[in-house]
Amino acid sequence: MSSDAAGRPGLLLVLSAPSGAGKTTLARRFLATHDDAVFSVSATTRAPRGAERDGVDYHFVPEARFEALVSAGALAEWAEVHGQRYGTLRATVEETLAGGRIALFDIDVQGGEQLRAAFPRQVACVLVLPPDLAELERRLRGRSTDGDAAIQRRLQVAQDEVHRGLATYDYVVVNDALDAALERIDAIARVERARRGGAPASAAAEVLAAACRREIAAVSGW
Repeated sequence: MSSDAAGRPGLLLVLSAPSGAGKTTLARRFLATHDDAVFSVSATTRAPRGAERDGVDYHFVPEARFEALVSAGALAEWAEVHGQRYGTLRATVEETLAGGRIALFDIDVQGGEQLRAAFPRQVACVLVLPPDLAELERRLRGRSTDGDAAIQRRLQVAQDEVHRGLATYDYVVVNDALDAALERIDAIARVERARRGGAPASAAAEVLAAACRREIAAVSGW
């Protein structure tokens, strides 16, 4: 499933999803199967967790440094989440586009909208969803890391995020089976790069991508 980068335009591929939808797993699988794709490492004011590494998982910066980046216009997008700030370095985005590569973003819908406002011709926004809200609740409870009140808050945040994404995003990928969802994201990337490069994608990719566009109108249960 690896893409041929030769002569192809860069693409900013945004994946947004409620917690528990499987977005992180999909992002890792996509990167592993596309040698011309790179993960966009966000800057954040929060402290590292567990085995997270600076420059690999996030760019960990103090609040004052983050504020300086905002003031200098050095961030393509940023948002405050649960009291901490996260943002995408503009220089990283521009470098990836200049190299004709795919930059993969794991950010929320607000961030995706900001990124598209900054780079309107290079961004494709994909909303990743579980089959329905009941399945999302099952997955969250299966983690056994949150109490009932926390899970209910996550579900409300998820609904708000999904409703916003359905109104503004380009594609919906329902993650009901990991391999099938990955195939849809691959098709979206191929079609979006082909469109920007002036060359047609394969008929199979076009069909899958078109189905993901139609999925926006078909999603129910949210």
